[in-house]
Amino acid sequence: MSLTSAYQHKFAEKLTILNDRGQGVLIRMYNIKKTCSDPKSKPPFLLEKSMESSLKYINKKFPNIDVRNSTQHLGPVHREKTEIIRFLTNYYQSFVDVMEFRDHVYELLNTIDASQCHFDINLNFDFTRSYLDLIVTYTSVIFLLSRIEDRRVLIGLYNCAQEMMHGHVDPSYARLSQMVLEYDHPLKKLTEEFGPHTKAVSGALLSLYFLFVRRNQGADQWRSAQLLSLISSPPAMINPANSDTMACEYLPVEVMERWIIIGFLLCHGCLNSNNQCQKLWKMCLQGSLYITLIREDVLQVHKVTEDLFSSLKGYGKRVADIKESKEHVIANSGQFHCQRREFLRIAVKELVTVLTDEPGLLGPKALYAFMALSFIRDEVTWLVRHSENVTKTKTPEDYADSSIAELLFLLEEIRALIRRHIKVIQQYHLQYLARFDALVLSDIIQNLSVCPEEESIIMSSFVSTLSSLNLKQVDSGEKFEFSGLRLDWFRLQAYTSVAKAPLHLHENPDLAKVMNLIVFHSRMLDSVEKMLVETSDLSTFCFHLRTFEKMFAMTLEEPTMLRYAIAFPMICAHFVHCTHEMCPEEYPHLKSHGLHHCNSFLEELAKQTSNCVLDICAEQRNLSEQLLPKHSATTISKRKPGAESHRKNRSIVTNMDKLHINLTELALTMNHVYSFSVFEHTVFPSEYLSSHLEARLNRAIVWLAGYNATTQEIARPSELLAGVKAYIGFIQSLAQFLGADVSRVIRNALLQQTQPLDTCGEQTITTFYTNWYLESLLRQASSGVIILSPAMQTFISLPREGEQHFSAEEFSDISEMRALAELLGPYGMKFLSENLMWHVTSQIVELKKLVVENMDVLVQIRSNFSKADLMASLLPQLMGADNVLKRMTIIGVILSFRAMAQEGLREVFSSHCPFLMGPIECLKEFVTPDTDIKVTLSVFELASAAGVGCDIDPALVAAIANLKTDTSSPEEEYKVACLLLIFLAVSLPLLATDPSSFYSIEMDGNNNIHCLTKAVIQVSAALFTVYNKNIETHLKEFLVVASVSLLHLGQETDKIKTRNRESISLLMRLVVEESSFLTLDMLESCFPYVLLRNAYREVSRTFHLNRVPTSTH
Repeated sequence: MSLTSAYQHKFAEKLTILNDRGQGVLIRMYNIKKTCSDPKSKPPFLLEKSMESSLKYINKKFPNIDVRNSTQHLGPVHREKTEIIRFLTNYYQSFVDVMEFRDHVYELLNTIDASQCHFDINLNFDFTRSYLDLIVTYTSVIFLLSRIEDRRVLIGLYNCAQEMMHGHVDPSYARLSQMVLEYDHPLKKLTEEFGPHTKAVSGALLSLYFLFVRRNQGADQWRSAQLLSLISSPPAMINPANSDTMACEYLPVEVMERWIIIGFLLCHGCLNSNNQCQKLWKMCLQGSLYITLIREDVLQVHKVTEDLFSSLKGYGKRVADIKESKEHVIANSGQFHCQRREFLRIAVKELVTVLTDEPGLLGPKALYAFMALSFIRDEVTWLVRHSENVTKTKTPEDYADSSIAELLFLLEEIRALIRRHIKVIQQYHLQYLARFDALVLSDIIQNLSVCPEEESIIMSSFVSTLSSLNLKQVDSGEKFEFSGLRLDWFRLQAYTSVAKAPLHLHENPDLAKVMNLIVFHSRMLDSVEKMLVETSDLSTFCFHLRTFEKMFAMTLEEPTMLRYAIAFPMICAHFVHCTHEMCPEEYPHLKSHGLHHCNSFLEELAKQTSNCVLDICAEQRNLSEQLLPKHSATTISKRKPGAESHRKNRSIVTNMDKLHINLTELALTMNHVYSFSVFEHTVFPSEYLSSHLEARLNRAIVWLAGYNATTQEIARPSELLAGVKAYIGFIQSLAQFLGADVSRVIRNALLQQTQPLDTCGEQTITTFYTNWYLESLLRQASSGVIILSPAMQTFISLPREGEQHFSAEEFSDISEMRALAELLGPYGMKFLSENLMWHVTSQIVELKKLVVENMDVLVQIRSNFSKADLMASLLPQLMGADNVLKRMTIIGVILSFRAMAQEGLREVFSSHCPFLMGPIECLKEFVTPDTDIKVTLSVFELASAAGVGCDIDPALVAAIANLKTDTSSPEEEYKVACLLLIFLAVSLPLLATDPSSFYSIEMDGNNNIHCLTKAVIQVSAALFTVYNKNIETHLKEFLVVASVSLLHLGQETDKIKTRNRESISLLMRLVVEESSFLTLDMLESCFPYVLLRNAYREVSRTFHLNRVPTSTH
């Protein structure tokens, strides 16, 4: 063949295009196989019962299907022909693409054979690689085609529908169906077709011999050669890492195995005639049990080869070789690769450490980085495909590696280093190209004995392109583009590899060496990202998800590997490299897999980390609990100072030690990288951790509260606060280690606990404490089991058996109210207030009903309260007076508790925000009785939110205003409110008959009737604010009526009715003290102060007299 023909055949261009096209066709075959093997994605009519007989008929008669005379069998197809064509067009065209691809491949292979091309991976690397890739890709396509079980049905069904629709068969159908039949047993046909290409294929494969031997060395040989070590020879550390065959140094071993196995399968004749071929083939058979065709589709090397050779004459020895090799693989390959992985873990860790410390070495030693990536990828992919496919083995440990995470992590580390220091690499290699490579190439060109014009033009362009490079291009961020130069070198390889070329590349190896070097250096300028994909892409995990998940699970079980676990979600970013433009429908599925697994890995890591953090928090809380006042006496009596800090033996590992070690490892992995991309999504590991920490902290706080709705048990607010502070203190100390925004985590968690429900819809401590105080403390206070002690500012449990299971003072004193306010915050306290107000308003509704029942009598009493004779007849007519007092007392108890809670909130608020409290209190002082009521309520609402007490309770006003009155008019409601005060005033004397109404000097109260005064004042202020009436006027009226009622009690002769008259009289003083609307002068005008003084003296005397017998005893 003439040289002109070599130029015209465009081998370089055709090989490039066909290889890319072949990959697309291969992926389409894979996609069809995958789709048709899954009932969920299979075309629906292939699963329909009505189509079953038609499909069987098509499969049986394929390819000769008589559509016109088979209406009985093909009736369902005729009905759904439009839908069938719509569904199957892509499938059918993909099969046509296989046929066309086959035609182009054979045309090119025949032309290459006719040209008697010389292949040598060490010289014409691109030409040889593309040639072998094309053969392997084509073979893989045919294998996958034969593995699609429904191929006949899909093609036949489409053709039937096509003929029914258009009246004629598809033009491609005859050849396509014939091709499908021929490849029912693919190897038999393929070996026939490739017989003529044996010389070219075996020649290309033999050039791999020494490279394959070198790349399959064991760990001991690597170790003795100090492979990948930068510090083994310090003087040579900055010398450039070069090779005569640069691209061969990082060529994947799996790719070479595919070439050798498939190449000798197709061209097996040379195995009996060429000893070198036989050695290479046997060596390859001893490396793997499986080789990859595409993704998870594999070729079972020994079985397929043995099946083929067993059917051939004269191959008995080769069959024996296969069996021997298989036994060798099973016995040795697992340990062989295990030792290589162990070596790589140490060697690559050293490499990463040196390059991290001295990134400038990435210039001269870039090749080492890419070799390390390629070697790691080789070992990982070998392990993945074998652990996935080897199911029955006596040595399962050979196909599992609990330390695989470290290798994946080191791979990601090198990738990150290369990306981070890309400018270092570019600057170094640009100078290398311009100042060395260009000069060497120029000398070589000048020394060529023969140089045709076409080759001369190409090589001269190389020199001029390289000589024009300068450092300013890197500094200015200019994008380099050398793909044209590399394609020209590919063309030159093709031109100089044909038999009749004037310039033979194998006669000028120096040209090949320098050009291979130039190609690598040029890729360091414009294709670093592509190089990373070529050498370290682990997208194979996208199709071995079970193995991927198993490896991750093993990593989590190995404490020393936890720090490398972040590699797993980062590997999910590789999945984007699986995609191909010829199969766009795959993209959403691949994206879904990538994001799902990245998300699940990070969720699990965040979960483990947050669990570890919270476990340590729990330990810290236990230590903190030992410091609580209630444990102080026990602690001091049992331990000597400092005893808790002394450890007798440091080798004894405590639970806290284990937790801290685990947390250190997990913190390293979660904090390793700030963010990374998976498909179009940017992933932030710290956000996963923040989310989990927040959720776990929420649950922990709720757990610390220890609320039991059945037994009504709950932790004291102060103890819970101490526990929460222990948790928060430890989490805050981790801020710089975890990488998460712990301040935000704590803030969000605590803020959620101030709401009734958290973001997960679970109840919070706000709900628990609100329920507990209402259902336990206040309910018992309402029944008199617990009383309010103003002197001690707390509720106190009375000593009664079987009434309550807790001490009220432990939950309601000043310190507990402060702790409650600190835990619940303003929002939680507002929720508590709203619930308290709901109970208050429910009592007010009942009180109004009682007033309405006694309306007529109360109207008369209001007009005649000063007339003793008339009152004596009216009072007995009142019904439910005791009920009024009881309900009003309940309101008083609730409002008293709220006042204590508000005081706690005020103190906490003053402590946290003194700069806000001052202005709020100042603003409140500016409110006068003349201020507009809306402005007043707005200011009071602000003050109330800060815990400041107000004359009019805005929460109570809002609660009363929200009470719906469907029938009553505002005037009637106002009248009921006035009469309620009258009812209460005239009912006060009834309290004197109750023995428990006696005023206790110690507690500054009695059976909670002293809470009546707060109820009267607060409810009156709220009611008359709602009705827009004068509060002071109505309180004066209450004062007058109550005074008259109590004065009448003084004239009562029945001692039972006047038993505790003095204690009840003291309520008048409390009413005035409680209200800012009343004064002592007002009280003096209707209830002489001398009566109050006498009442105090009498109460004091009686109290001390009652205590004398006890003291004497």
